[in-house]
Order: sequence, then C-alpha cells, then structure tokens
Amino acid sequence: MRIAKRDGSVKGNDDSRVRAWQDLIGCVSRCMSRPGFRLFREIATAWVLCPGRRTITRIFLHSDQRRAHDAYHRFFRDGAWSLTWIWRALFRLLLATLCQEGVVELIIDDTLFHKAGRTIEGAGIFRDPVRSTAKQVVYALGLNLVVVSLKVEPPWQGEPLALPVHVRLHRKGGPSLLDLAEQMIRDLAAWAPERSFHLVGDGAYAPLAGRQLPRTHITSRLRKDAALYALPGPRQPGQRGRPRKKGERLPGLPELARQARYWQEHEVPYRGRTHRRLLHACTVLWYEVLKDQPVLLVIVRDPSGKDPDDFLFTTDLSAPPAAVPARYASRWATEDTFRATKQILRGESPQVRKRHAPERAAAFSFWLYSAVWTWYLTTVGTARSWIPTPWYPAKTTPSFDDALATLRTVLWRHRIFGTSGPAPLNPEISALLIDILARAA
Repeated sequence: MRIAKRDGSVKGNDDSRVRAWQDLIGCVSRCMSRPGFRLFREIATAWVLCPGRRTITRIFLHSDQRRAHDAYHRFFRDGAWSLTWIWRALFRLLLATLCQEGVVELIIDDTLFHKAGRTIEGAGIFRDPVRSTAKQVVYALGLNLVVVSLKVEPPWQGEPLALPVHVRLHRKGGPSLLDLAEQMIRDLAAWAPERSFHLVGDGAYAPLAGRQLPRTHITSRLRKDAALYALPGPRQPGQRGRPRKKGERLPGLPELARQARYWQEHEVPYRGRTHRRLLHACTVLWYEVLKDQPVLLVIVRDPSGKDPDDFLFTTDLSAPPAAVPARYASRWATEDTFRATKQILRGESPQVRKRHAPERAAAFSFWLYSAVWTWYLTTVGTARSWIPTPWYPAKTTPSFDDALATLRTVLWRHRIFGTSGPAPLNPEISALLIDILARAA
C-alpha cells in the first residue's frame, strides 16, 4: 500500500488545498443531518487551528461561525450521529485514496486516555502501559480505547504510518478487548467485502487467530509457555480409529529455539531501519486456539546476542519467513499515533463527562489524526513543508507536527487573506508570520 510519489513542489494553491480539506471532511456529510454536519465541520477545523489544550470552550473560540458554546457540548454528548458511521465513511475514503489494491494491512492496539473526576462516563481504573514496568504495575483512571489502524507506506519511505479507522471504548464489565477487536474487524470486512486483510497485534491479541475472522490473516507474538504440537503424521495402512488431529507435544519455545539447527540470515526492517537477524521457521499447531489449523512459527534471533529471542507466528502459511518479523515490527507505528494524538492533538483534553461525550471526543481526535495525514499525503506528498533548522539539518521526512503545521498554515492564510485586498505586508513577511503562528502550539 504505497502512495504515488510527487515531485519536490507543493501541488496547488491555497484555495485548492482548502477545498481538499473541506472535501475530506465532507466524506461524513451523509452520516448526519445538515446542521449536524456543519457543526462537525466547524469543530474539525477549529480543533486543527486551536493551540494548546483542546477543551470544548477553547475549540469554540477558534470556530469561524460562532454558535452558542453549549451547542459544541451537545454535539458530542447527545448529537444524533454514530461513531460507526463516520469511521465507515473515513475507512472507505482511505481505501479509495491510499490503498486501492492489494491486501489491507491493519494494526490493532489499545491505549489509555487519562481523565480526572468521578463522573466521567465510561472511565475506569486500568493498567497504564506507559508508566508500568516489568517490576511495578501502575494503574490510572481513564478511557481504555481499542484502536484499529490502517498501515500506510508513505511516499518518503521510512517508518509506515498507522491511520486509525475504527475505535471502541472498553468498559469495565462490558465486552473484553478481544470481543471489541473482533467486532471492529468484522465491521471493516463488511465495509470492504471485496478486500482481504492482514491484522498485526501484540501478544494480547494473538487469540484473535482462533476467532475465524472473515478474510483475515493474523500475525502476532506467542507466549513462551504456549502449548505447541507437531503436525499429525500420515495415516498408516490398516490403522484403525479416527485420524489424529495433532502430533507430538513440542518442547517450550525457549527449548525449541535451543534445539533449532537451521537458521537463515535476513535484513529485517524496523522503524525505518534494517537490522540483521537470524530466522528459524517451522509449521506447528497451536491446538488450544486454532485446533487443527496450522500456523507458521518464526523464531527471531539477534546474532549479537544483545536482544532475546522473539517468537512470532502468522496464520498466512504462504508468507516468507522474513515477512513475519517485518510485519510485526510495523505495529510500532501505532505507538507514534497514540503519542501524536495525545500530545499534539491533545485528545485527552476535552472536558466532557456525560453520556456519549467522553467516548466520542476521544475517538474524534483519532479521526482527525487520520484526516490530517490523509490531507497531507494527497496534497503535499514528498515536498518539503518544514523550515530547515540548524540543529536538524539532515531531516528528510515529515512528522505529524509538520503535517498539522502545514494544514494550519493553509487554513489560517485562507481565513486571514482569502477575502482581503492586497496584503499590507510583504508576502515573504506575512508567509513567515503565518508559519510561525501555525507552529506556536
């Protein structure tokens, strides 16, 4: 899933790029009433332009069409629209724009949006994966969100992007993380019935391999104590009874790695770089989860001995062994998504508490993350959109900061100068001023 490269210049003028943003937001116009869509469009653009915390009242101050401020709260709290509708519209747009053919690569993970207060709907006490360590588990109050992202290879190469295409809230006493993940994958499969999928997740989501997800292969990590079996041998002539469903019990994964004799050396991509690794692949049965459906087990070893052995598997038996660790490594792109959504888009900031508002506001920030990157990929491409700095002269690829700043620049310039006469300032000075203001947040 690669995006066609552009040349080194930014395509189109400000008007065309503003229209591209409006058209992108317009993909949800049929998902809600006209007044609701106008409010959705205002909030999306104001959220992009708002610096600092994205509380609802601060977003209200950056809207170009001021309504009563409580209309923005009602939109999230009680608006007659559904998160499923807007995710379906965005997912179909991303497939048509960024992933027109081939297998749809998906990444799944969950994250905690920190909150404060006792009356936040859907919040609970969950393990904080960022602050927890191997020796100490830290718990925090917040919204536990399960996020499915579309893996996109950017035109500038390097680390892939993970663009959220579905989000569900995990509530205490409600469906489990695996149940929510299954529901979302089935939704995506129904929205694109002609496409096949490949899902990547950490070991917590490995049991999804036994859920019989439609047209979906899974790559994940195995627990070291997973009970694996050899494939059953051929039926002998005259053998009585039913055929065996599994072969002999295999030793534990660490022992299996020690007994392995045949290793192949490969260059494995990891976060935009390649690392030399030794791979040992074999076909086994994970009978407890998949019964008699075999999986491809790949043991990944660091030749230097610095990193411990890793044990990965995939349900796609036709996959080359080197593709398994490469696919699994791509899941780290979702960590960049979580960081940017929380720290740059400030998705944890909206001070909303009641009914649908907390879940909708959090999911809306992920929706905007995908929308901003999609706008940037389709209007800017490989053109350099950032100002070179003396402390980072070798920078060659954009970050989400750059994508958001570019969009802010276009929107502010259109809002300030789009309907005015000749600019009183020199164009070079006004362009620099707008660019600085866009990056001030």
